[in-house]
Amino acid sequence: MKIFNKTLVIAMALPLALGSMSAFAGQDHQDHQGRMMKGHHGGKIFSQLDLTAAQQQEMKTLRQANRSEHQAQRVENHKTMLAERQQLDKLVLASNFDESAVRAIAEKMSQQQVERRVAMLEQRHKMLNILTPEQKQKYAELQQQRAEKHLMRLEAKNSH
Repeated sequence: MKIFNKTLVIAMALPLALGSMSAFAGQDHQDHQGRMMKGHHGGKIFSQLDLTAAQQQEMKTLRQANRSEHQAQRVENHKTMLAERQQLDKLVLASNFDESAVRAIAEKMSQQQVERRVAMLEQRHKMLNILTPEQKQKYAELQQQRAEKHLMRLEAKNSH
């Protein structure tokens, strides 16, 4: 009986966790890309790279193309997410737990999240390829500094 209860709890938590991640992933992706391309990511890293006017225009063009593409996919992604969440709800409410069906839907949801992440990183790659080798080096250094500051804040927060 304990195994059934644990399985039930996991089955109920899984759609909530995955659904929340999926719901926020699309908006988070758009927000993250917008901040990064506008130079607001990590303490305005791009604004510290002395971009030329041509580079700034290329960044703006990429941002606009990404925004248009994302908006076109947003409604469809949301419909898919809702349908998957409804399927999981039915499976969780069923009298018998169908682990293989839950696993299949969860894996599909995870794969969709992977695809969104790949798209985000592809966009970042395009943006970073606008930079000169020197700007890329400075970007890497600024990212490292940002990561170290973040780690120090986390350590300070956890030491209280």
